[in-house]
Amino acid sequence: MVSRAKVVFGACFSLALCCQASTATAEPPSLRAFLFGGAKPGPDVSLPAVARYESERGEGFVLDRSDGRRAVIKFDDSSELWALSASPGPRGDVIYRNDMGEPVLRATRLGGLTLFTVDVPGGTAAAPLSTVQSLRPAQIYGPEALFEVLLQAEARANRAAQHLVVFDAADANVSPGSEPLFADAFILTADAIVHVSSRGATGRAAASHVVKVRFVQGADAAAVLVGRMVQITVAPDHGVAGRPSSERIAAAIWRH
Repeated sequence: MVSRAKVVFGACFSLALCCQASTATAEPPSLRAFLFGGAKPGPDVSLPAVARYESERGEGFVLDRSDGRRAVIKFDDSSELWALSASPGPRGDVIYRNDMGEPVLRATRLGGLTLFTVDVPGGTAAAPLSTVQSLRPAQIYGPEALFEVLLQAEARANRAAQHLVVFDAADANVSPGSEPLFADAFILTADAIVHVSSRGATGRAAASHVVKVRFVQGADAAAVLVGRMVQITVAPDHGVAGRPSSERIAAAIWRH
């Protein structure tokens, strides 16, 4: 069944991918300074760009702001990395949204951080606990390892949908260094199909409509349904934001 999957890779690949991690160890002196770059309390204090937080309800997550273009969040109970875009809110707040346009965090000028979840759409306060390493997709070494990730993701999708769903990356033109992002896209697509299939009869019907997933490279991340095929666009130049989230892929599947 999985032998029908195919991948064409570029001729040159990096033998190793560099993993950049934050080595800062100092605690943020205040959330306001951490989020908005306020004055440092002393010349030897380093304000970290990455920290682990916990909400009042006990939800733990890591917020990574080391990339000046966007933020990345990872919750303790999930392996998925969510790319967040910042936009101005009322009273000088900063609203961080996921790629579905949903608010995930709100940072205030007074130093408050609010986490929005499905269970608590009104938000719950969160506070920093410690500094941690930067968030990066799992490292993948070479085309063989990437192909193996595709096969495993396809197999998971097939089991969940209970029929053949072909993962096709023949036109992806994977460039050296972008392997981790494509691997993440394969995994998140399988996660989306598993999630949709678990949503009762309606979800199983939506998943049964999909017979192929095509991965391509483009300028911006996207997930669209074309007939019975889901097309996933990966944009390596955008980092973690260069592949759609599992929620965005699931939304495309629901549109059958």
